[in-house]
Amino acid sequence: MAKDINRIKVVLAEKKRTNKWLAEQLQKDPATVSKWCTNVSQPSLETLIEIAKVLGVNVNDLIRSY
Repeated sequence: MAKDINRIKVVLAEKKRTNKWLAEQLQKDPATVSKWCTNVSQPSLETLIEIAKVLGVNVNDLIRSY
C-alpha cells in the first residue's frame, strides 16, 4: 500500500486553489498535477520547490513527515 508522501492536495485545499490552477501556474499537464495530488507519482525536487513558491509555503509544508 502506497503512503501519501506529499501534501500538495491538502495545501491546495488550505489555499483554496485547484489542481487546474496549479497546472496553469507551473505550465504542466493537469493530469500530471492530479497524479501528484493523489500521490500516484511524485514531482521532482525542483518542481516541489516551484510548487512551494507558487503556493507561498515552505517546501517542508508539502512533504508529509512520518
